[in-house]
Amino acid sequence: MKPLLPILAAAGLLALAAPASAQNAGQIANVRAGANCPRCNLFQADLSGKVLKGRNLAGARLRQADLSLAEMNRTSFAGGDLRDVNFYGGVFGGASFAGANLTNASLVGAYLQGANFRGATLTGANLSGAEMDRAVGLTQGQLNRACGDPSTRLPHGFSVPSCR
Repeated sequence: MKPLLPILAAAGLLALAAPASAQNAGQIANVRAGANCPRCNLFQADLSGKVLKGRNLAGARLRQADLSLAEMNRTSFAGGDLRDVNFYGGVFGGASFAGANLTNASLVGAYLQGANFRGATLTGANLSGAEMDRAVGLTQGQLNRACGDPSTRLPHGFSVPSCR
């Protein structure tokens, strides 16, 4: 019986190291097909290049998802977990990111005109080349925690530190 104890202990440690909540493949498939999915678990979802305009993904967990080159105008991400999401070159005009956590998200080259960032967390977000001069709800405090480059378009009077 003694040789079995180390094996059981190792198995227990592996179980503890597993992610707390992995992605939900069914929910991801539904969203890819065009469904609304508020408060869904879309962890690491690949939605790159998808056209999903006007969808409700409020409160969804999209952490580490790929939304590069997606067209998601007027989609609600309000209150969502968008940490480490890749929005590269995507179109998110009029989208709501109100209260969302965009920590370390890459919004490089994203179109964000009319997007709502009221209460959003932008710590570590890369806004290089993002078009957001008509975004609403932005504060200088939010932008001070993000970074961008000379091609980042912000509302008049706002600035963003340079990415290193």
